[in-house]
Amino acid sequence: MGTAEAGRRTLAVAAGLLAAALLGAACAPVQEGAGGSAATGEDTAAVTVFAAASLTDVFERLGTRFEERHPGTEVRFNFAGSSELVQQLTEGAPADVFAAASTATMDQAVEAGAVADEPEVFARNTLEIAVPAGNPGGVGSLADLADPALQVVLCAEQVPCGAATRTVLAETGVEITPVDWADDVRAALTRVRLDEADAAIVYRTDVLSAEGEVEGVPFEEASTAVNDYPIAALTEAPEPDLAAAFIELVRSETGTEALAGAGFQVP
Repeated sequence: MGTAEAGRRTLAVAAGLLAAALLGAACAPVQEGAGGSAATGEDTAAVTVFAAASLTDVFERLGTRFEERHPGTEVRFNFAGSSELVQQLTEGAPADVFAAASTATMDQAVEAGAVADEPEVFARNTLEIAVPAGNPGGVGSLADLADPALQVVLCAEQVPCGAATRTVLAETGVEITPVDWADDVRAALTRVRLDEADAAIVYRTDVLSAEGEVEGVPFEEASTAVNDYPIAALTEAPEPDLAAAFIELVRSETGTEALAGAGFQVP
């Protein structure tokens, strides 16, 4: 055999071995990564939760716990004012779970046919006045907010914290002229955190979430407008089993402990 022919045979054998190796790799079982998703890059399962802005901190903690209990599953949140979330849902936004800051906004979702099951109340919340650290405006009561010298921010009336505030003001006769109407309770809180307002009416849980950046001024009139928080799976939920599992976590002892720790009242 000549040198050239031997070389051709060597190349042919090498090519055959390479082809066999590639075929074997293609036929090998796909390994899963640490998170349970396929190494090919396939998306993990996801449960999408639409939740009131005041639930941001506690639900993010529960979302982490849910992902730990369900490897390969991701919890995706959309936090906003409850009325805005209802509008998004009725316009066809895909989601699995809706948690509202009032029964009134949940009723809107039910009437629109967006809710699959009977909503369950899982928490309650009470209004509180948030002021910057040190309370430079000297706010000590609800009536103090009527002072035109104070820069006061209120939640827009269509969102639950705004509706509750409106109820309290109507009951007490206190008249407040706000410098701004916030789209949701976290936006109102942010104005105080940034020293852009002397006070805002938010929820007690929001004051606690600020961890010392703001101070809370409780007022007894808040008892006239305590908000119930209902939760429900949605009719068009892409992941109904995961939706049920997330609601179960919120309603479990783990969920109620987290909610109570964040300042919510639990039924």
